[in-house]
Amino acid sequence: MTNKNKMGLFSIILLGFNGIIGSGIFLLPNKVMAQVGPAAVLVTLFDALLVISIAVCFAEVGGMFKKNGGPYVYAKEAFGEFVGFEVGFMKWAIAIIAWATMTVGFAEALMGLLPKGTFANENIAKAIIVTIIVVLLTLVNLSGIKTSKILNNIVTTGKLLPLIIFIAVGLFFINGSNFTPFFVPGKNASGQAMSTGAAIGAAALTIFYAFTGFESIAVAAEDMDNPEKDVPKAILLVIFICSIFYVLIIGIAIGILGTDLVTAKAPIQEAFQRIIGNTGKYLVGAGTLVSIGGINLAASIMTPRSGSALADDGLIPRVIAKKNSKDVPYIAIIITGVLTLALGLYGSLIGSFAILAAISVVSRFVQYVPTCLSVIVLRKKRPDLKPSFRVPFGPVIPILAVVVSFWLLYNSDMQKIVIGLGGLVIGAVVYFLMKLLNKENA
Repeated sequence: MTNKNKMGLFSIILLGFNGIIGSGIFLLPNKVMAQVGPAAVLVTLFDALLVISIAVCFAEVGGMFKKNGGPYVYAKEAFGEFVGFEVGFMKWAIAIIAWATMTVGFAEALMGLLPKGTFANENIAKAIIVTIIVVLLTLVNLSGIKTSKILNNIVTTGKLLPLIIFIAVGLFFINGSNFTPFFVPGKNASGQAMSTGAAIGAAALTIFYAFTGFESIAVAAEDMDNPEKDVPKAILLVIFICSIFYVLIIGIAIGILGTDLVTAKAPIQEAFQRIIGNTGKYLVGAGTLVSIGGINLAASIMTPRSGSALADDGLIPRVIAKKNSKDVPYIAIIITGVLTLALGLYGSLIGSFAILAAISVVSRFVQYVPTCLSVIVLRKKRPDLKPSFRVPFGPVIPILAVVVSFWLLYNSDMQKIVIGLGGLVIGAVVYFLMKLLNKENA
């Protein structure tokens, strides 16, 4: 019998779309086009295969445990307390980076709707928008206001409807000549043409961001009516449908804009504007803002809870979980808001949405790699754990996912790696400090 208080397959699929489809596909096609040219379509397919290989690993280990906790639970069980703590600590850091990325994404999408030259200094304008978003949502969060189910439905419709219309209409306006030459390597920071491998690696890292969020499907198993059957189905269906969406969207954008896609600030908006005028521009623009705005609101509520959960377990100072009269962890909320604003200002004044997206991807591999490896380790270490879903082909898929993940990291630049993985160093310091404090208080 179906439990009405639990999520069925359709709700899980909807959760997957909510977690995956966000600002990335609206704002990154121009960056990938600049890195590899029309070959961006194949790079997107490559990323889809990588994401599927990682996602099925989440599905297996997620079925081994009945409690929530996600990647840090798997890492702790497979590799011990220190690795588990590092993954758990990075979960909070990753969520902060992701929220900061969303704030900059909202600012760039909003400015893409406005006439060129509206602001004398666009970076300052983006910084002001980012500041307003973080401060406003932090205050809302402190007041105890939470998102509703209705808002989530609106956000989902707002992000999917414009994309479906864009695909349905745009297919009839593709110019095949825009796909030649097919592979055009971009330039690196020094202005020199990248090698084939470097260009593909950079593009794969960029568009990978559009797929991130799939891990939420497996992590939410406790809230599902039949996770043993539905999680694997949902993961494969959502990734498959998103992959088709992304390949079509990027392909249509290239087919309509050609090389103009590289300089487009809001690629999907500008492509739609070219074929049906301002109606297309504002339809996609509104969908983009609704989508990213909703994700920002959800991130402002969920991100501090990652830190609060660590504090509740005593993994970081318990004071961070302290609640105010509205029953919200106000210290975690304030810390999260300050760090998010700092990263958001970095992205708007010094970097860009694409830079923050790449940093977000780099940091997420701290969750992905240990989870993939834990599949192999837990099969031998804990044979008593019987997963409801098993990754096929033995250890081949987890190992392949890890190898490709490291290849992507290898093709990232040092700045993104230092920022994206810097939390590991901070986490190690916090871990050993907490061990010392706990030993003294014992």
